[in-house]
Amino acid sequence: MARQDQCPLCGTAGPFERVQDIRKRWHRCCGHCHLLFVEDAFLPSPSAERQRYATHQNGPHDAGYVAFLRQAIVPARPYLQDGMRGLDYGCGHTPTLCGLLEETGVTCENYDPYFYPDPPRGPYDVVWATEVVEHFYVPAREWERMTRLVKPDGLLVVMTAPWETLAHFRSWGYASDETHVCFYRPETVAWIRATFGFVALESRNPRVFLMQKIDSNRVDKQRPLP
Repeated sequence: MARQDQCPLCGTAGPFERVQDIRKRWHRCCGHCHLLFVEDAFLPSPSAERQRYATHQNGPHDAGYVAFLRQAIVPARPYLQDGMRGLDYGCGHTPTLCGLLEETGVTCENYDPYFYPDPPRGPYDVVWATEVVEHFYVPAREWERMTRLVKPDGLLVVMTAPWETLAHFRSWGYASDETHVCFYRPETVAWIRATFGFVALESRNPRVFLMQKIDSNRVDKQRPLP
């Protein structure tokens, strides 16, 4: 079924409200989970997507990029412990987060479907998805996969810019990247937590969503990590 007929996250059937972004791409807005997703005609081909990522100049040498990634580490830091095993889900061609996490005592493996395609060997204590989830063509499948990679009581750290209103979306610079194909609101992330079995942890950064996977074998499964 085409994306414009069914939400690729929650599966709700249309019709959906349509809205154009700054690139004049048409999107649909799901009234159930509030995901904004680009119509099929505007999805880039895998080769075009890979080519776009290959032009990125981000890396550990880029102080601005390093500072940007630290936004995801800061709210998670109280929950990190020496010896934890992590995964950077969608690390890009020059992994950077792994080096920053070594400073906290967390080891971090890298996965990227184009540049580090070996299947991740989970489950992990913490999975990081920094500026990744907006690239998901089939978000339901990717969120389910990330969930399986997180240990019970483990962490999932997601960084993405949430959309505000449809009026604002029309001129929003974050939607100008042709590889950004779905956009989330806090309500969308709340739906994800409820559906995939997570509880929210305090972040204090509207761009960073910090969540803990519920351990169904624990009576006190709603209690956050110490």
